[in-house]
Amino acid sequence: MTRTWHRYKHSRCSRLHLINTKLIERQIVVDDRQEQVVLANESGKPVGLKGKLQAHLDGDLHLAFSVMLFRLTNQGIEYLLQRRARHKYHSGGLWSNTVCSHPRDGESITQAATRRIDEELGIVQPLNFTGIGHIIYKARLDNHLTEHEYDHILICECPTLEFSANPDEVMDCRWWSETQIDNALNQSSKQFTAWFNEVYNKTREVVGESIY
Repeated sequence: MTRTWHRYKHSRCSRLHLINTKLIERQIVVDDRQEQVVLANESGKPVGLKGKLQAHLDGDLHLAFSVMLFRLTNQGIEYLLQRRARHKYHSGGLWSNTVCSHPRDGESITQAATRRIDEELGIVQPLNFTGIGHIIYKARLDNHLTEHEYDHILICECPTLEFSANPDEVMDCRWWSETQIDNALNQSSKQFTAWFNEVYNKTREVVGESIY
């Protein structure tokens, strides 16, 4: 009985793996026709284009950006974080910075950030983004994907802000205090995306210096 169960379990897992792989491959065909990322070298210079999912399967270094909106309250600094929709192609259901995505070919980082912050959170008011540098990171993710990004970090102070999360992209969005973020990271960093900690620390350092 035990051997039969193990054989069944192994066979079932193999079938599920095969189904998952085929679904990803099918999604790659659709995705590569619709969306590409800009490949880059270690200096951030564009070197070519590749379909988004294929680039994440191959682990290619590509251009990206991370936006962090913040506000100053009587209780201190708060950051607007989003929780990615569960059906996203990777990191579904995890908390992250306000918006993160990829610029299209010929699109500036600021233009891309403006586009995605509207598409994901319905924010249409003009935002004065400030670039605070970049990070380069490589992380193994779910669904056999690897995130390898030259990630530009943009911040903006927003004392007043109206937003409405797009459920196709975001399952939750709210303001977090620094204490809440620190406590959540200490309790379980796995509830956040692979890049969040680096983006948060770099943002926090710059924001803290400018305010205090």
